[in-house]
This record gives sequence, structure tokens and C-alpha cells, in this order.
Amino acid sequence: MAVQPEVEKKGFVQTVLDTADDVFTRITAGIPAGEVRRMLRGEAPGRPNPRLKPHSEAFLLHIKPTYYHESVTKFTHTFRLGLLSTYLFFVETITGLILMIWYAPTPERAYVDMIRLLSNVPFGQFMRDIHRLGAELMVLVVTAHMVRTYLTGSYKAPRQFTWFTGVILLVVTLFLSFSGYLLPWDQLAFWAVTIGTSMAEAVPPKIVGETVNLLARGAPDIGANGLLRFYLLHVLFLPLILFLFFFVHYYKVVHFGISLPSDEEEVGQDTANKVPADRRVYFLPDVMIDEATFLIGFTTLMVVITAFFFSAPLESIANPQSTPLHTVAPWYFYWLQGLLKIADKTVAGVIVPGVLLVLLMGIPYLDRNPSRRGRDRRVAIISGVVAGIVMLVLSWMGTPYYAVQGAPSVEIVQELMPEEGMGPVREIGYGHLPIGVYDTRENPITDDEEFNHILHEFEAGIAHFAETDPSFINPYGILRVTQEQPSLKRIAWEINWLSPEGKEERFLRTFFLHEDSLYWEQYGLKDFSFVRPPAEE
Repeated sequence: MAVQPEVEKKGFVQTVLDTADDVFTRITAGIPAGEVRRMLRGEAPGRPNPRLKPHSEAFLLHIKPTYYHESVTKFTHTFRLGLLSTYLFFVETITGLILMIWYAPTPERAYVDMIRLLSNVPFGQFMRDIHRLGAELMVLVVTAHMVRTYLTGSYKAPRQFTWFTGVILLVVTLFLSFSGYLLPWDQLAFWAVTIGTSMAEAVPPKIVGETVNLLARGAPDIGANGLLRFYLLHVLFLPLILFLFFFVHYYKVVHFGISLPSDEEEVGQDTANKVPADRRVYFLPDVMIDEATFLIGFTTLMVVITAFFFSAPLESIANPQSTPLHTVAPWYFYWLQGLLKIADKTVAGVIVPGVLLVLLMGIPYLDRNPSRRGRDRRVAIISGVVAGIVMLVLSWMGTPYYAVQGAPSVEIVQELMPEEGMGPVREIGYGHLPIGVYDTRENPITDDEEFNHILHEFEAGIAHFAETDPSFINPYGILRVTQEQPSLKRIAWEINWLSPEGKEERFLRTFFLHEDSLYWEQYGLKDFSFVRPPAEE
């Protein structure tokens, strides 16, 4: 046998130990077990340094430098936003693959599959919540990463192309999140995507806009073809594009290094790759342990937030015949929705975003100042801050609180008990709705403090519009809560007022609330009171 000479030479025990160490070294891409023990003890590496070998032999470590300048390993320098962006993408990939098992991209199945996932699949709601939270955080983190890069001037030579790929990754991240918006096939998703894709029609000339819109939807209106297209974009095409630019981006980061704090670099000189031996921090094991610890802590935080504070919303099934009040885009497109309120669709939906994208990509080539120091970049920093403020203002304008308002009576009821979503009344629940008739002219008060808050908000809403809307004269409201069935309550909102012509007007809207309605699950409220035994009287 081939091992017999080795056994005869070294002995059986030593041969087994050497074979095990060889296998271990192959698994770790070049690091023997003894070196791993040295790493765990915090000892210096041997010579030659075996901890460098995995960077040439291990697949994943190809995108990690062998060592860093000690200044860039400080948390406050990068806040590890790049690492976090990458991690969130892999979280989204894993959770998305799991969710795909129980999902079919058809109008007949999509919403039903969502309900089945939330109600029948073990940890199904948790997995969906993690996926949705990860998507929201990924957009936020990638944006914050780009902002940090801009403010520190880290886009300057030789990292111009690194910034360019970062902009591409930001855009793909936004559309990756948006493409998943439609998949639950509920009212919020359906109408947000309908409005979003309609902007494609504004692309000049008209024939081009209509063609782009048709390609996006697969039909004049969002339907089976549109859902399938968005599904393929979300799970295939956009992830492939992101993967491609992700590896290009990481290659550039490794090639040029992470930029140092500006006060440690000479103006016009990049010294990130010229790291003195006494200031090197090797990836194995120091940086790897720091990053692993950070990601474990972050994952724990995500789990806690998902378990107790966050739930992915799911409204009623998509209905093309009924447009919900105050349909809004995803929060990261509020600024675009704000633009659409004050400008033409072609200008706000095509020209301005296009110019903004070109400017973002061209920043390294427009800013010819070689210095990265803040005192030398006042114009660039002030311009960035002003741009950020403008985006925040536009985002506020994109909310329903700006320039979008129905009749006062509709707005009052919508705020307290919206047709889509939870609202304060559903939040307090069935048990906090005492039977009775409550007239705002009588300042009604009950024994239930939570319900009293609803009555106060009802009165305050009527008073607000009475002061601000001249067509809403002498208004008052009546709220009726009746027991329709043993476990079903009827909530009827009535608002009366006088028109400017002196005509009596009345608005009436009725809702039903069942005792077993779990709105904390359907609309995002985390209420665990139902798991606690009732208090003894």
C-alpha cells in the first residue's frame, strides 16, 4: 500500500496526524493547524507568513487584501458600510431563495402564496420580515456608503472608476428593491408600481416612451406579464448585474486600497497601498475577527428588530378597479414623487433623474481639486450638503402631507381608519372599542384611555380642517360603535358640515372589525398580548 512506507518511517500515530494536518491545510487554503493555534493565541505569524497564502488560493479571499493600513481599520473611518452592504446582499440572496420555494409569480397565486407563507409555513413570516428589512437597510447602507465616500473625497484619483461602479451598484440596488415591491401583489405594491412604470411613458419621443412602458409592463396595464417581468428582474437579471459590478468594485478596492484619512495623505498623492510594515494590520486573523464580530452583532440586532418591532406590510389583494387614497412610492423614491408634484412628468421623471445620474457618475472627473482635505473642498462639501437638503425637502414633498389632499371628511377618516393599512383604530383593537354613540359636539369621554385618544384625534382633525378649509363650515362628527354579531363590531364614521352655499352636507363611511382580526400581523403591529394569560378579575 502507498501509506505503508510512511507508517514504517514515521509510525502510525504520526502518519495519521500528518495526514489530518494536510487535509486541514487544504481546507484552509494553505494554513496548517499549528498556525491556526498561533492565530487563536494572538501570536505573530511564522516566516514565511502562511496567513498570506489563502489570498491566492481561496476563492472568497481573492476580494480581500492581505493587509490594511491600521488607520483604515478604525470603525469610525468607514463605519464598515461597504462590508455591511455586501453582507446584506448575501442575506437578501439567501432569504430570497428560501421565499422562492413558496411563491409563484402569477396574479392568481402570488397573494394567496403570501397569505400561506405568513400563516402556514414555519418561520415564514419571520423570513419575509428579514428579507424586507434587509432590502430597506441595504438601500440605506449603500446610500450612506456613497455619501461617506463623497464627503471624504475618496472618489479622487486613482479611484474614479471605483466610484463609477459604486454609482452603478447604488442604482441597481434601488431597482432591485423596487422590482420586489410588486411581488406580494397587494394594493400598495400594485398601485405604486403602476404609477412608477407610468413615468416611462414620459420618455421622448412618444413612441419610445410607450414602447418602454409596454416592455416594462408586458401589456398596457400591470397584469400577469408585468408580474412575471418584475419577478425575473428581481431574482435573475438585476442580481446578475449586481454580482458583476460587485466583483469589479471589490477588485478595484483591493487594487487601490481603502483611502486613508485625508490628514494622513499628502495632497495629490495616494498612499493607501504604500503601507509601512509597522502599520500593517493583516486580514488574518485581526480584521477577519473584527468583521465577524461586527456582523454577528448586526445579525443579532436584525433578528431582535424583526422579532419585536418590524413586520413587512401586506394590504388587501391588488384591485385594478380601486385606487387607494394617498398611494406612495417606496420611501427611497419619495424625492422623485415630490418632483412629480411640481414639474412636468417628462422633466421630473426623465430629464432630472437622468441629469442627476450623469452628474453622480461624473463627479470624480468634474472635481479636479487634488486635495481630499475638508478645508480645501469647501465648495464640494457645501454643494453636497445643499443637494442632500434638497433631496430631503423633495422627499417630504413626496409624502401625502404635501399638496395631495382629498375632501376634509375623507382625510379625517383616512387618518384614523384608512381603507388600506392599519391606522390608530385597528391598532388599539377590538377590545378597546366600547359600544356607543359619540358626538364631537359633546366632548365625549369613556373609561378606555386608548379609545379617548381616538375621540380626541377625531375632534382635533375636524377642528383643524374647520380652521384651514373655508368650504368646511360648522363641522361636527359622530362615531357609532355597534355590536353587529357576537364577535363583530361595526364602526360608522359620520361627519356633517355646511357648504359655502349653506347646504347641509354629510359624509358616512362604515367599517367592520372582528374580534380575531390580527392586525399586528397583517399591518406590521407587533402585539404579543394575546400570548399572555388574561389577568384575573
